[in-house]
Amino acid sequence: MRNHPRRPQFPSRIDNSTANVTSAIGLEETVGHSRARRTSLFTHTVMWVTGLICAAFLVATLAQAWSNSQLEQRLQKAMQQYGQVNAHNQDLKRQVDHYKDPAVIESEARQQLNYIRPGEHPVVIVGQNNPPRPKAATNSGDAASQDYWQEWWKTLLGQGS
Repeated sequence: MRNHPRRPQFPSRIDNSTANVTSAIGLEETVGHSRARRTSLFTHTVMWVTGLICAAFLVATLAQAWSNSQLEQRLQKAMQQYGQVNAHNQDLKRQVDHYKDPAVIESEARQQLNYIRPGEHPVVIVGQNNPPRPKAATNSGDAASQDYWQEWWKTLLGQGS
């Protein structure tokens, strides 16, 4: 702190003196000086409040920009997933159209399930490089069940194998 000599305090009006004379020589604080000091305090307060409001708006704007950036990234990821799912869907539609063709159905039944048309005789070629294929699908379930009961009949009658 500075050490200044203290100004003597005098009443604002002396009986027969005018306020202007004492104000001019600096013996008392004038009304204008105190008003200026109050205005300065008010101005500083307004400036601080305005600065805080501006800072709040700035922070809110930055938060909104960050939020928009996050949403944009999520949107791009969702669009990419949509593209992948859509491509998979198109592939499945092509497969459906492919397998609706009766020639393809017959070919798959012959190759994978070893089906034959009535009147055809299957021929199986077994070689070293070719694994044996299962027998053609027929009504072997009925024949197997007949064989099963015949085996039991033979066992019961004592005509075992």
